[in-house]
Amino acid sequence: MPTPPYRADHVGSLLRPEAVKRARKAHYEDKTMPAEELAAIEDEAIREAVRQQEEAGLLAVTDGEFRRSFWHYDFMGELTGLDLEERDEGVQFHGVKLRPIFPTIKEKLDFPDDHPMLEHFKYVASVTKVTPKISIPGPSCCHFRVAKADIHPKEYRDDPEALFADLAKTYAKAVKAFYDAGCRYLQMDDIFFAYLCDPKHRAAKQAEGQDPDWLIERYAWMMHEAIKDRPADMLIGMHMCRGNFVSTYAAEGAYDPAADAIFNQTGVDVYFMEYDSDRAGGLEPLRLLPKGRKRVLPGFITTKTGELEKLDDLKRKFDAASKFADLDQLGIAPQCGFASTEEGNKVTADDQRRKLDLVVRTAEAIWGGVDR
Repeated sequence: MPTPPYRADHVGSLLRPEAVKRARKAHYEDKTMPAEELAAIEDEAIREAVRQQEEAGLLAVTDGEFRRSFWHYDFMGELTGLDLEERDEGVQFHGVKLRPIFPTIKEKLDFPDDHPMLEHFKYVASVTKVTPKISIPGPSCCHFRVAKADIHPKEYRDDPEALFADLAKTYAKAVKAFYDAGCRYLQMDDIFFAYLCDPKHRAAKQAEGQDPDWLIERYAWMMHEAIKDRPADMLIGMHMCRGNFVSTYAAEGAYDPAADAIFNQTGVDVYFMEYDSDRAGGLEPLRLLPKGRKRVLPGFITTKTGELEKLDDLKRKFDAASKFADLDQLGIAPQCGFASTEEGNKVTADDQRRKLDLVVRTAEAIWGGVDR
């Protein structure tokens, strides 16, 4: 079987089937469904999602994040030392607020041996004939998304470097645990590199007394430390976007301030980069991709609307991208997941299917196949 990276891929999350939405509500909100029954419904839905991904021609498949409410908080909330608190005010996106969940660091951070997403990965691996992939939030998430007032250990609150060092150790332990569980393709989504390219987010961090360029450098260091000791047969992907909640966004701005750190300091193998709108800026940052085996999958196909891109237009975009990076170091993926939270984007299941089919067709048209 061919091994990743592949020319066609997707970020990870998929629209939740209605059966999963109903079951999760019954279990978590109404308290009327036992955990075993919920798991059985999720299992069945994941098997069908895997089948659909395989039928589309994808060689890397995920569980669609069907067992999660958020792309990031579910993972973070199961870390030792980090809790999720529900409050009155959610995070502001463009015209809409996120549900009011706030990560809070209560004690020294660690990765537990029984983190539930290890079993989530094993289940996907058990029901696919191709490469199973899981996506988790990258280490920067546990800093960017935690307010200073919600960092309780004095050591972390007084010294961000102490927090960064423990985050790097926690994630290094996670990488090893996923490898030991059989994972050879781990995606660590570090979207806050893109947020720190947005003038408004940069100004907000400066107002908090944090230099955004220093944060970019430290976030890259954390990622590098977390993955540097992985075995040679383990591939690390990283997704970057500007927010994705019911088809809205939270940031804008070109990748320029972070591009060198992203490509040359993180040690990541495959980059999923949002490129579906003018908010992402130009393709010029791709010139900083070093020659070699690293690969960028520009997200020219959006998950925010159901309108299907034209193959000829996508070919022209790759012609433009190839002026800055070798075409042999490029591939194609949608710009983000289809459901970064369980609410999902404002697209239909048929839209999603057609978009995944287009990802594969584009890879076949430009490179001659998904595994080339």
